[in-house]
Amino acid sequence: MAALLGVAVVLGGCGQLKDEVATVTAKQTLLESVPDGTEGPFRFTGKDVTGDVSGSVDPTAKGLELTTAIKDPEHGFTTNIAFRVVGEDVWTKISFTGTEGLTGLPKLPNKWLKLDRTKLADAGNVPTYEGTDPGNAGPLVQAATTVNEDGAGKYSGTIDLTSGEAAKVLEAEQMSALGEAAKQVPFNAVVDGDERLTSLTLDVPAAGSAKAFQYVVNYQDFGSTPKLAAPSGTQAQNAPALAYELLNG
Repeated sequence: MAALLGVAVVLGGCGQLKDEVATVTAKQTLLESVPDGTEGPFRFTGKDVTGDVSGSVDPTAKGLELTTAIKDPEHGFTTNIAFRVVGEDVWTKISFTGTEGLTGLPKLPNKWLKLDRTKLADAGNVPTYEGTDPGNAGPLVQAATTVNEDGAGKYSGTIDLTSGEAAKVLEAEQMSALGEAAKQVPFNAVVDGDERLTSLTLDVPAAGSAKAFQYVVNYQDFGSTPKLAAPSGTQAQNAPALAYELLNG
């Protein structure tokens, strides 16, 4: 009986070890699929509770382009803001849509407006090139507490959003409202046939007065996306004072 019990314990331990190795391997595989600059230029889209963004990344140029649209809840018009970053330089385009019947909205040149970061009240309102993972997929996967390989490039598991850089995904109020639930947020991910991450989706549960929402990152068109360059000639000009007024709120 004792011998049989010993065998059972050993086999049970081996099974547990095998599961742990499989989990580590799945997590490492998923981490290695996050863009690292070798894929060439690519496009990205993303969304969270604040809205949607889209754009592209060019690692060679240290370039980033992103576009977002913000709808005014009171008057119904939409502010469309685009940024292009190449190295240390940044340009913006700002326009308004859905303005029928409204007057008094500012009008800016339909060009890339080069910004002077020293004139911005909060430089954090304007993007900088921070690498090839604008959706922070790497820090999120790094904070995963479980990772399951579901076959055909599909993964699932849970992420501890209170851990390390992953904590930046949520605002402080959201994190506080989630409490312990922030440590076990479900996710799904998809990796393509070339072992490149194409999507990561977090299902953030409702908390307090906040509704449940999805944090979504999509990466695509690796290598076929146009390269980014500094806009020049008639495409660009220095930003007028009005642009800074809008960006500074």
